[in-house]
Amino acid sequence: MVVYIRTFENRTKQLSMIIEVKVPSPGESISEVQLASWLVNNGDFVEKDAEIAEIDSDKATLTINAAEEGIIKLLVEPGETIKVGSVVAQIDSSAAKPVKSEKPEEKEPESAKPEVATADKSVEPAQKAEVEKPAPMKSADLHISPLARKVMEQKQVSDNDIVDYISRIRIGRADVEEVAASKGKASAASQAFAPVKLSSGISRETERKKMSTLRMKLAQRLVSVKNETAMLTTFNEVNMSRIMEVRKKYNDKFKEKYGISVGFMSFFTKAVTIALKHFPAVNAMIDGDEMVFHDYADIGIAVSAPKGLVVPVIRNAEGLSLAQIELAIKELAVKARDNKITLDDMTGGTFTITNGGVFGSMMSTPILNPPQSAILGMHNIIERPIAVNGQVVIAPMMYVALSYDHRVIDGRESVSFLVKVKELLENPEKMLFDGLDPVEALLEV
Repeated sequence: MVVYIRTFENRTKQLSMIIEVKVPSPGESISEVQLASWLVNNGDFVEKDAEIAEIDSDKATLTINAAEEGIIKLLVEPGETIKVGSVVAQIDSSAAKPVKSEKPEEKEPESAKPEVATADKSVEPAQKAEVEKPAPMKSADLHISPLARKVMEQKQVSDNDIVDYISRIRIGRADVEEVAASKGKASAASQAFAPVKLSSGISRETERKKMSTLRMKLAQRLVSVKNETAMLTTFNEVNMSRIMEVRKKYNDKFKEKYGISVGFMSFFTKAVTIALKHFPAVNAMIDGDEMVFHDYADIGIAVSAPKGLVVPVIRNAEGLSLAQIELAIKELAVKARDNKITLDDMTGGTFTITNGGVFGSMMSTPILNPPQSAILGMHNIIERPIAVNGQVVIAPMMYVALSYDHRVIDGRESVSFLVKVKELLENPEKMLFDGLDPVEALLEV
């Protein structure tokens, strides 16, 4: 009886050493995710809390961490769509951590190797090596592109020189493993689709790549915006001379005090929050048969992340200073770049700002971020001749675009809102008085 109990206890311990890795829930409304990539290989030893995989939901990219250390066994292939709570891997926590050898194995010199006796004494070692040696590569086996052929002619390099160079390249273990891994893929691809290659070396190959969950959800939302809203866009232009003067004059002091440079986005965010107070319909949205107005401004900042476009939100931006806005934008941008953006960071938002100017866009029509009713598009700054007090001057100009839902916002409100933003950007001192003229604010008229 005692033996039986001990055996049962041992089996229980052994079973408890296998840790199941399950897909965590990214949010209440999400039931499926896509396994974007494994950050470890099958059979690797993983440390506790180490990131082992990335998963894509329809809102964000999240990571899965190892609950315990041990040898990991992968159960799901990258790109598969899986249910929340599913087991994607197992960790054998009873496995000991492999000990890495400090010194690499020293290869024994050829001259020191003893001669191996063979059953067939008539075959000398030199003759046997000659039999096993593969056929030498010929110049006819080379596949040289036209551009490379032209360079060879200019540098006076012959085919034999290339063959001689290739024959001297030492093939390592990593090269062999790469060839072995690509060998099966190449044969499978050749059976599925044989690409047509022209004699000039031009390829007509195609590649199919499964859309990520985030990209598919983004596509659905963009199409729904076009189909379900009465979206229009109004344009204006802003003379950025005053803001550029302020940045040039005060940037060093600003950076010394706050540890960050003053950028354009903080000025635009501040101008938008003030303009929203004057035109609250731009900060509203439709909910069923009701219009919801907000007495606060949660500003979404569109950020380009490695997995796609994300829109983290700055809460109560109307109460933040320029420095606080800059620090908030920097924090969100770093999290987006490192794929650390959470659902809470992107939840809500009453108005969005997107900056296509960082990519060189001169003008565009930004698309709404539902359920919001408006979005402001910034563009690149270009020096252009403009008329100022009857004189032609060169000034740094930026086109701005406001896309809005005409069901909520009338044309007069949309145009007036954009004019107010333009006025505040060209006269940033007015931001201190909620958009009023400083003298009028002083006189209270």
